[in-house]
Amino acid sequence: MKFAFNFFSMIARKKKCIGLIFGGYSNEHEVSIASAKTVFQAFNSEINKTRFTVKAFYINRYGDWLDSDLSEKILKGEIEKHTTKKQDGFNQKKINFLEGIEFQNVDVWFPLMHGFNGEDGSIHGLLKFTKKPLVGCGIIGSALGMDKIMMKTIFSNLKIPQVNYLVFQHENINDKEVKNKLINEILNNLNFPVFVKPCNSGSSLGISKVIDESGLLKALEKAWRIDPRILVEEGLEVKEIECGIIGNSKLLTSEIGEVKYDTDWYDYDSKYNANNKITIPAEIDPKITKEIKEIAIQSCRALNIFGFARVDFFLEKSSNKILLNEINTIPGFTKNSMFPMLWKASGLNIEQLVAKLVDISLDL
Repeated sequence: MKFAFNFFSMIARKKKCIGLIFGGYSNEHEVSIASAKTVFQAFNSEINKTRFTVKAFYINRYGDWLDSDLSEKILKGEIEKHTTKKQDGFNQKKINFLEGIEFQNVDVWFPLMHGFNGEDGSIHGLLKFTKKPLVGCGIIGSALGMDKIMMKTIFSNLKIPQVNYLVFQHENINDKEVKNKLINEILNNLNFPVFVKPCNSGSSLGISKVIDESGLLKALEKAWRIDPRILVEEGLEVKEIECGIIGNSKLLTSEIGEVKYDTDWYDYDSKYNANNKITIPAEIDPKITKEIKEIAIQSCRALNIFGFARVDFFLEKSSNKILLNEINTIPGFTKNSMFPMLWKASGLNIEQLVAKLVDISLDL
């Protein structure tokens, strides 16, 4: 028995190698780098370096993978220019695009690629073939969480309250008759202001707030340049409320937070603005807090989202009505990101949080 105890103690003490993947061919490339820097530092903290080692994998804007030494230098700030040149040609003999990338000793993957070509389930599908656990949810949950139209369709079928919205898919915005048809449909079904969004994008990129008919065309064209599938939502006077989720078979909710910002709406700049006023826990009725947490868990279960996520809500100011906005399956980990703030207020600082997420991926 003594031998067995020593043997398993030795296994427990063996460091886990975390494969941290960041960057990517996405319009949220820079946010991904900032998030990865925070997580890299957390794993290398005094409390975590006895349990973990980190192997970094940076993917540049063209989809090329850099080796772990260069990737780590980017996270440490030793390399300023992290956008390597696009490959001039395709080497027909190079069948394995990961050739030269040493990832065999990775124990747990930690993908931190925000936006499309990453958060949408793409990276999860690739990593599945390595037969190693990963931090976060799988392919289906990631794809549904990224696709605003599919997500809202499922929530509608479950009678989860949302703002009024319209969906336009693969319409030819360059056709004058089509443009007029879309604009008329918006005018007949929604009240201003409205928000025009590309279906697959994050960090509010490609989104426009439109206060009258004159701004609709420009907003539709802006969203269409990112994604030919467009969502148009009715804007209300609301509080921005957010809730963190972690867990597998059992999902745990964080404290509820509210974000107040100086800008007209919660756009890209305001999301990463240090001047935002964050209130955790949010100053709302305890009954509303309880309901928000219940809806957060319900919505994640509906989309098969687990591991970790941030669920965003609107709380209508005039009625206190709870409206589910969206779920982010790879929320930001930057110094101004809400997800780590929510868990810090719930008793897990960033160092404890990243370790907990690894444990969840291993079902510990």
